Amino acid sequence: MRELLAAGERSFSFEFFPPKDEAGEQQLWQAITELEPYGPTFVSVTYGAGGTTRDRTVAITGRIARDTSMLPVAHLTCVGHTRAELTAILDDLHASGVTHVMALRGDPPAGPGTPWTPTDGGLTYASELVALIRERADMRIGVAAFPEGHVDAADLESDARVLKAKHDAGAEFAVTDMVLRASDYAALVERAAAVGADLPIIPGIMPILNLRSMERMVEFSGRQLPEETSARLTPYADDPAALRAEGIAIATELCEDLLDAGAPGLHFYTLNRSKATREIFANLRITV
Repeated sequence: MRELLAAGERSFSFEFFPPKDEAGEQQLWQAITELEPYGPTFVSVTYGAGGTTRDRTVAITGRIARDTSMLPVAHLTCVGHTRAELTAILDDLHASGVTHVMALRGDPPAGPGTPWTPTDGGLTYASELVALIRERADMRIGVAAFPEGHVDAADLESDARVLKAKHDAGAEFAVTDMVLRASDYAALVERAAAVGADLPIIPGIMPILNLRSMERMVEFSGRQLPEETSARLTPYADDPAALRAEGIAIATELCEDLLDAGAPGLHFYTLNRSKATREIFANLRITV
């Protein structure tokens, strides 16, 4: 990743989550199959709170490494694990052919909005997890960044210093939480540069296909949907097809603004479906 971006190339990537049942498994692999021809730089697979999807994350990323042409990046969190358990998971990932990890602190065990409590014998900060992974020669590391600051951050400068700590510990690139305004992403990049967090920061994209669902997701991260976005979507509240089309248009414009602003690429939160991502690619005229 770092070498590709340092060479001036752009990264286009997709994120999936481990499904809960057989129908979800089929939907996931259909999305992976439909998106593979787009030649993503990497595809990431999330990790459930407290390690609830540990085995499925390892299995899915291992299958991607084994059966597709795509580079898998496995998410790993500090939640609910001791250092020894985290080391064992890294061993399992490497044995499955996975060499890239997204190192995250993770949400509090009791859910978003509750106090963070570290696990006895475990780690407290994502930077500690990065350092643990960095001890190995066989893993490359990505981390999270937050366009409007992490919900637990005291202020934006403190949030930028957390990103610097992760970079200093060995992180090679960062992927943001979903970007709602291009100006928020640009401000994040400026804050990171000001504190010396010299790593590529790839903006995360989630098209708005359902207004209420998006409002809930934004609320979980302590933010609000921009007024200009709500103003464009509210007239279509009772017309799902029109709202979806406007959501795709908004996401396309956001992607254009981010790339024009110098973003090193785009990371799409697919929710295990490919159609919206493929439509945005078509709008952006990104060739495959």
